[in-house]
Amino acid sequence: MNTANTFIHLDKVRKVYRAKDQEFLAVSDVTLDIQEGELVSLVGPSGCGKSTLLKILAGLHAHDGGQVRIGSDKVSFVEGRDIGMVFQQPLLLKWRTILDNVLLPAEILDLPTREVRERGKDLLRMVGLEGFENKHPFELSGGMQQRAAIARALIHDPKLVLMDEPFGALDALTREKMNLELLRIWEAARKTIIFVTHGIQEAVFVGSKVVVLSSRPARMVDNFQVDLPYPRTLDMKTNNEFGRYTKRVYSLLGMD
Repeated sequence: MNTANTFIHLDKVRKVYRAKDQEFLAVSDVTLDIQEGELVSLVGPSGCGKSTLLKILAGLHAHDGGQVRIGSDKVSFVEGRDIGMVFQQPLLLKWRTILDNVLLPAEILDLPTREVRERGKDLLRMVGLEGFENKHPFELSGGMQQRAAIARALIHDPKLVLMDEPFGALDALTREKMNLELLRIWEAARKTIIFVTHGIQEAVFVGSKVVVLSSRPARMVDNFQVDLPYPRTLDMKTNNEFGRYTKRVYSLLGMD
């Protein structure tokens, strides 16, 4: 591990939810280093705590034990302006144009209007939505709306992008297309991305690294580099090396 380029450091991170007189352990002792510029797939069973860990990284949930560090800063219980988020649903405001939806975080952060508007147009071009700036969400397909949501997450030039099952609501064909789009955008933007999914093949296909979490409470059972070349193509899913990576994850999750 090249610690000189370590961007995210988790050390024995723990999260407990409390309701009345009961405690519920959601995340248990997760220790992990992520390098700057990596696209890390976070995979595990549904309800295992993947989204909780993502919200801890975003500063949306406090952690109850261990240490979380992004760059040189310890994460506090507030979302940092250096973090962008993409959710399972695009969550676009139906009364705003696509460009105005993309610009929303910049407005909240009070960034310079002229410069950020040009950046918004550039980002829409990068995600393949040039010419759709003045359309409204209902005029776009689900995949196009999610691409707009990715552009929105990048508008304030965050160092880290957190994606919480962003393609889970899409049909299988659109989902595969969006996996290719994500890889293209990542190679163009070179952001550190953490991509939460419960799809094992999807995790291996998009990730430069795969982190496998156990059933609840989430604990890390493995993390490994995926030594498949970029740009990745769908026919890679049929080769033996891809199969070995997916079999490794299935075995770790007790599904072999």
